[in-house]
Amino acid sequence: MPLPYPALHASHTGIWIARDGEVRAVSRGEAIRAAADTPMIVMNAPLVGQRLGYADLSGLDLLELYAFLRPARFMVPTPKGLATVTGLDLPADDAGVAPFLLAAAERLLATPDADWPEREGAWTAAQSLFRLRWSWAPLLVDRLKKPAQNERWLFSKLPEWDEAAPRPAPRTITLDPAETQAQLAHLVGDAAEARPGQRAYAAAAADAFAPRTGREMPNLVLAEAGTGIGKTLGYLAPASLWSHAAGGPVWVSTYTKALQRQLGHETRRVYPDEAVRREKVVTRKGRENYLCLLNLEDALQGGFAGRAAVLAQLVARWAAYTADGDMVGGDLPGWLPTLFRRNGSTALTDRRGECVYAGCPHYRKCFIERAARASAEADIVIANHALVMVNAARGRELATRPTRYVFDEGHHLFDAADSMFATALTGQETIELRRWIVGPEAGSRGRRRGLAARLSDVASYDEGGAQAIADAVRAAQGLASDGWLQRVAEGTPFGPIETLLASVRGLTYARAEGAEDAGYGLETELAEPSPELIEAAAPAAEALDSLYRPLVALGKRLEAVLTDAPDWLDGPARARVEGAIASLGWRAETVAAWLSLIARVGGPASADFVDWLAVDRVEGREFDIGLHRHWLDPTRPFAEIVLKPAHGALVTSATLTAGGTWETAEARVGAPHLLRPPVRFQAESPFDYAARAEVLVVTDVKRGDIPALSNAYGRLIEAAGGGTLGLFTAIRRLRGVHARIADRLARAGLPLMAQHVDPIDTGTLVDIFRDDPHASLLGTDALRDGVDVPGHSLRLVVMEGVPWPKPTVLHAARRLAGGGSAYDDRIVRARMAQAFGRLIRSADDRGVFVLLSAATPSRLLDAFPPGVPIARVPLDEAIARVASRLSSHAALGHEAAPAP
Repeated sequence: MPLPYPALHASHTGIWIARDGEVRAVSRGEAIRAAADTPMIVMNAPLVGQRLGYADLSGLDLLELYAFLRPARFMVPTPKGLATVTGLDLPADDAGVAPFLLAAAERLLATPDADWPEREGAWTAAQSLFRLRWSWAPLLVDRLKKPAQNERWLFSKLPEWDEAAPRPAPRTITLDPAETQAQLAHLVGDAAEARPGQRAYAAAAADAFAPRTGREMPNLVLAEAGTGIGKTLGYLAPASLWSHAAGGPVWVSTYTKALQRQLGHETRRVYPDEAVRREKVVTRKGRENYLCLLNLEDALQGGFAGRAAVLAQLVARWAAYTADGDMVGGDLPGWLPTLFRRNGSTALTDRRGECVYAGCPHYRKCFIERAARASAEADIVIANHALVMVNAARGRELATRPTRYVFDEGHHLFDAADSMFATALTGQETIELRRWIVGPEAGSRGRRRGLAARLSDVASYDEGGAQAIADAVRAAQGLASDGWLQRVAEGTPFGPIETLLASVRGLTYARAEGAEDAGYGLETELAEPSPELIEAAAPAAEALDSLYRPLVALGKRLEAVLTDAPDWLDGPARARVEGAIASLGWRAETVAAWLSLIARVGGPASADFVDWLAVDRVEGREFDIGLHRHWLDPTRPFAEIVLKPAHGALVTSATLTAGGTWETAEARVGAPHLLRPPVRFQAESPFDYAARAEVLVVTDVKRGDIPALSNAYGRLIEAAGGGTLGLFTAIRRLRGVHARIADRLARAGLPLMAQHVDPIDTGTLVDIFRDDPHASLLGTDALRDGVDVPGHSLRLVVMEGVPWPKPTVLHAARRLAGGGSAYDDRIVRARMAQAFGRLIRSADDRGVFVLLSAATPSRLLDAFPPGVPIARVPLDEAIARVASRLSSHAALGHEAAPAP
């Protein structure tokens, strides 16, 4: 029986509705009227609604249906991706997509009749979704047979983790160079070609696993390996050997989620057996990435309403089949939360640090705790720079701290450390701390609980602890509270912290450049503060001090409770108290850092820090206000907290020295702060860049001219036949260019996606780009070196201009300390090298790098590999060269696919 609903497809080339075997092209107004009157089958409702100019579009979204029927399975959210998972033929053009959506819906709805591995739990979830009036539910409940026995509740069928004895310290061993080379040969395989650079790289990487010769003197190896060397297997060879022989874990740290996924795939060569690999290799991320089962239970039992409640049910379906519970970059489709406009998705993770650890009824099944315990027993732990630093600085896992690290994407260590070791005394930060301490206040929803509720048993047992909790709750009343931003803007702050923020706002507006432009954030140095700011600082410091003291006191009382070990302190209670001690410790450290920052107001500046005031704004709306402090050199705390306790670390990247010398590279990773100098290694890429790529500097596109910039991007993308990554230094210009060229390119069969325009997460945008060789993608800094698209899908990189660093207060201070204009040049060279690195990812790739800036200084062009042809040409010639170099290559691509 055919489905009783029409299907709607909207692209940049037109809008179509399929109904009763007919397909009609319709106007935007007609499509909106039809969608408002009749439920329609669509694919990615937020994207279709954006293209219609109808933000309230709702209907039967095929992506939601897929998430229900095939949880934890990957799909590119495009017609091509849908054709792949359903086995249907891809329509030849956009006009055929609407009837294709109807056929795809029927094929997906037939899933329950087939051999369906995700059947368990589906009937119960469908009943709940029916009560929530989910659009697909009526069609599903008729097709799902009621099980003979009641289906198990999600929280009863998730497996429990096992507690294990502490792992012994790693043994002291020395790797045999011949064994390292043999392991590399085994991982690479017999059929692979010999790569001398990779063998030399593996030998150099092995030095990081040698026994340490002195306390706080790690064996630090800096290894720059050009694209194509094969550095992943190059360091996995000695890492896996050392871990097996020494009995200790190696933490491989990355900066991007894409590399984390790639590393997980590469470890299959080390551990081919899937069951063994699950034990030996664990991917770790921060707590805020994982599904919190207690938050999910609250959402399923009425904590969420409307569309957020539907999302919770779909996440529950996924939770029953996920490999690790990772909601951000794991096997939860990145596009799923965006379908709900992220309504509720963040509330399903532990973003507020409210975990009660063993006090949680789902503690033994917790995805976060499972990952922590699995990593303690693993040989290879795939983490990220931020998590490594957080764990070293304030982690609960000090007993299992690794002794060996590999920092891949090592050129990002400076930026990661800069974020980790910074201090921000802002309204948003203080209100989060208030909520963590005080708990629910008037009008708040959800399961949030304050300190008193989380530690009620301790309070009833220990009088000193109870008093410390009461003092902390009382002192927290002085922090910013709900509505603070409006009160501060209106000049009616409440309490000492809001008064301080009001003074910060007033002084920032008085002194910051560009205050008249409401679209951008404002900042000014914390120098020569106004009398109002100085006057507000003292009461604020007093309020924070009155909060700091009970937090410290409570931590000590909890430690005393652990020492006394009362009868009620069983294993779970002990774990909960230990977790509370860790949470209190880092929050007390945060308040202490705020006190230190306030002491700077009216006081002397520190040579170690850069301090400033800021009003954060986006598109004319203020969203935060506060004081900020960053280390002038954030690698100092990184070296102290992470590197010095380690026995060995490999820092590696394809662009480690890009933009500077080895001395610069060492300074960017903290090597000068160690007693022992690092080992340096460098291997050039085996790729023939001179033959496979060229760089064109366009000389006749006027800077800041959006129409001219749009014309250049459009013509270049057409000349390349798609496959273009366009990089921008400003979101406003990105949006302006996209608006002018998207329709034109779509009519040529060249889909165009864009960050900050399409309501799709960045990871999914890259997946779509990779999947369609005729697609192009516009983005900002996040895409400059976060995209790994080998092959035909990326053949042209276009930068709108020289990526000069933004002239912030922090940058100005580092520029002054780092050599003035030479410091800027190093940053630009590194950024251009990283962007060029997106272009040639395999020996068969070819491509063109275009810089739309006539004012590009020649001194910066040595950022590109030696021998790459570089020419300054007008736009017409650049287009001809792109077409000449890439047109024959483009002919090898697939036939044009419909726009996503």
